[in-house]
Amino acid sequence: MLKKLAITVTMGVLSLTGCTAAPSPTGAAATMAGHESIPPSAAPIAPSAAPSTVATPETQGAGDTKPPLAGASHPTKAAAPPSPSQAVPAAAVGGASATASNQNGATTGDGTQAAAILGWGPVVAGDEFSNTGTPDPTKWTVYNGPGHAGNGIRSPQAWSVANGVATVSGDAVGATGGMSAKFAQQKYGRWETRMRSTARDPKYHPVLILWPNNNASPNCAEIDYAEGNSDSTMMKFFLHYACSGADHQAAMSTPVDSNQWHNYAVEWTPSGITGYVDGVKTFTDTTPAHQPSVGMHQTLQLDWFPDGSATKPSQMQVDWVRVYK
Repeated sequence: MLKKLAITVTMGVLSLTGCTAAPSPTGAAATMAGHESIPPSAAPIAPSAAPSTVATPETQGAGDTKPPLAGASHPTKAAAPPSPSQAVPAAAVGGASATASNQNGATTGDGTQAAAILGWGPVVAGDEFSNTGTPDPTKWTVYNGPGHAGNGIRSPQAWSVANGVATVSGDAVGATGGMSAKFAQQKYGRWETRMRSTARDPKYHPVLILWPNNNASPNCAEIDYAEGNSDSTMMKFFLHYACSGADHQAAMSTPVDSNQWHNYAVEWTPSGITGYVDGVKTFTDTTPAHQPSVGMHQTLQLDWFPDGSATKPSQMQVDWVRVYK
């Protein structure tokens, strides 16, 4: 019988499903259940039906670079995260974006944030993607090698940064991308990311992960605080706390239109792990044995899950990644 999980939620449907293997850094291999394939220096894993060995670092690949989403310009970012007193009450998480739009269809503002609602204080690390060209190499390690679970490839050419947004593209044959943060490699903290995908092919899954530093964790720790699947109207949260067995993870599904801009956040403290979408709590686990025992860092991935049918090119966009103490 499965152990009883100490999880409380305010919305969504509980599901206990596995995650897939994640990326692994060059020269390093770790046996973990996860989503990400680790790059040359550090990376996480992704959810799958069963735990698996982390993929080895990417070494080659040609990606499909595409411009930002057609007809959708980058949102006007706030100069700084609003204070709790300025925050707009969290709207119910659902099919519509919690962000206003102007006459050109572009989003305005940064949307409702857990950081503002809960008063997390100043940003201590992250990326606003204010440069142009490739992701900032001082902040990110871009994957270059086999794709998730060995499917397709992860190529640096899949990434582009322009107009304040980082875009990763996946093409018709599984050439896609991912990258892991060099910043905020820490134990405990708060992460929030503003992300959306195109009207994507169901085989392309956008994923935001906290992955063990040095790709090593005795209990295969992994926090997928936003993971899309074939249903673009749902977003999942996965907490991996064991390397195998029926009781190796906790999960929660939340109704949300992943093709619209939304803010996904995770709060990790000695008391537990909590997930949020647009400032609304969607996941909580306070079981001490489920806590990661090592430091973690952010990864961004658009993973390909082929099923033998034709794949439509798809994109994932990230407006910003912000880390709080």
